[in-house]
Amino acid sequence: MEMAKRSIWICSLCGVLCARGNQVSSMRTQAEKGTIFRALHEQDQAFVMPNPYDMGTARLLAQLGFAALATTSAGYAFTLGQRDSTVDRSDVLAHVGAIVSACDLPVSADLENGFGDEPEEAADTIKLAAAAGAVGGSIEDATGRADEPIYELAHAVERIRAAASAARNLPLLFTLTARAENYLYGRADLKDTIRRLQAYQEAGADVLYAPGLSTAKEIGEVVRSVDRPVNVLAGLQGMTLDAEGLSKLGVKRISVGGALNRAALGEFLRAAKEIKDSGTFSFTKRAVSHKDISELFQD
Repeated sequence: MEMAKRSIWICSLCGVLCARGNQVSSMRTQAEKGTIFRALHEQDQAFVMPNPYDMGTARLLAQLGFAALATTSAGYAFTLGQRDSTVDRSDVLAHVGAIVSACDLPVSADLENGFGDEPEEAADTIKLAAAAGAVGGSIEDATGRADEPIYELAHAVERIRAAASAARNLPLLFTLTARAENYLYGRADLKDTIRRLQAYQEAGADVLYAPGLSTAKEIGEVVRSVDRPVNVLAGLQGMTLDAEGLSKLGVKRISVGGALNRAALGEFLRAAKEIKDSGTFSFTKRAVSHKDISELFQD
């Protein structure tokens, strides 16, 4: 792998000097990142915001030229040997800070349900995410309880309203994403999902997100029903639309959740099983070389 030559350029979104290639600029302030991140949602074409799961993968994604990153609750939990939604807030926020420090890109944080049922807890989580360096964050309407997996709508709206108020009072442009989790919990009710997203829009959300939508018909209906940028999750089984197809539907942002982490773990497990079952090591032929990775991490 030949390292790309570094080039200096003027960012068209913020006008600050940046660097591409084997080094990134340290000139962007958090406020500048917040402005850049919001502007990405105003482009004609959708942008892809991949989800690193540790500092190394954040740096690699930055090297590849992505414009922004988002954390993944599942991907991070798996690095700790835990299930999704079992990591406490303090550890998640420390992880957000680590991802922010690994590169010079805007970072949006997966903040799950805000780590508490009450609106005040969602608001506090937004403030803490901003303090950790994030310029965006998502709050979902999943309760974390099997018997009642989704918050009642009125309560969910109050949680988003409190989170939006907290975001507006920050000394930077912080992009709040509201998530309607119906489809991830076996509630494939498009009408209720749209009703929720519309209510979250009115409560102050900047971006709307219903993970689990997979067809052009569903996604198109959601996009047409709201007046905010829509994020689509492209990392789940059943999603066949590519970035171009999603962009044509009016989607503004695409993320992949824990898919990159699961892809890496899939290769890890295949390699480990080969060693255990056959005693062979053919997996090394697919592995990136030590030299290439070392060059990518060179300052």
